Amino acid sequence: MNIHKLDKYAKSLIKEAARRIKSSFATELIIESKSEANDLVTNIDKETEQFFIRHIKQDFPDHRIFGEEGFGDSLQDLKGFVWMLDPIDGTMNFIHQKKNFAISLGIYKDGVGILGYIYNVMDDDLISASLGEGAFFNDIRIPEVKQAIVEQSIIGINASWVVPNKYIEHEGMGKLLQTVRGTRSYGSAAIEISYVVTGKLDAYISMRLSPWDIAGGMVIAKEVGAIVTNLSNEPINLLQQNTFIISKPGLHKELITNYIRLK
Repeated sequence: MNIHKLDKYAKSLIKEAARRIKSSFATELIIESKSEANDLVTNIDKETEQFFIRHIKQDFPDHRIFGEEGFGDSLQDLKGFVWMLDPIDGTMNFIHQKKNFAISLGIYKDGVGILGYIYNVMDDDLISASLGEGAFFNDIRIPEVKQAIVEQSIIGINASWVVPNKYIEHEGMGKLLQTVRGTRSYGSAAIEISYVVTGKLDAYISMRLSPWDIAGGMVIAKEVGAIVTNLSNEPINLLQQNTFIISKPGLHKELITNYIRLK
């Protein structure tokens, strides 16, 4: 498999999928709830995933697809080529704002991330990475991320984790908010990851993300020296939901050690 050809192919699919998403604004959205009232899916999420699957299965029949909307394969392992796809990461933003959403895609071979993409559809910004060959913002190489300390950091975090919740000791999160320079929440894991790898955020923390939310971003993170683990400081398991932190070096250890306490 020629990775450069696969990269070119994946980028062409992403750009065409984005064009289709933008053209959908002229049509009526069909909105449904999934596991809970705020977990939304639209007909465009589903159609976009089906668009990817149709082309991938036609051109690479031995590749498997792990997609958010469930039209792909059911995975028990990561053998061979696996595409991990979120067709619209930030569906609520897509519905309400018509911006701040992304196509997130990671391509893995035998469990190793070889290609990663985060495409901010409305800004027309593609962040991409190829294993061992660096990461790029559109066509500009992204430099390695720099060291950071808590007091000078801007952290991406949802306010839900700062009030009492069933996942994390909120007192530590409150202490973190009092210490950092600022916090942000954009409503899309892929976009928040993209902001960390390009230096707009210093870290991003979440309690529950699925493999397709983070698979592409993890490939990019590795190429720029950002650190990715779950909140127990363990490697991410790409077959299940995870707690998640991506951070600049130095800051990661400080956050895990001093502020994050899982229940």
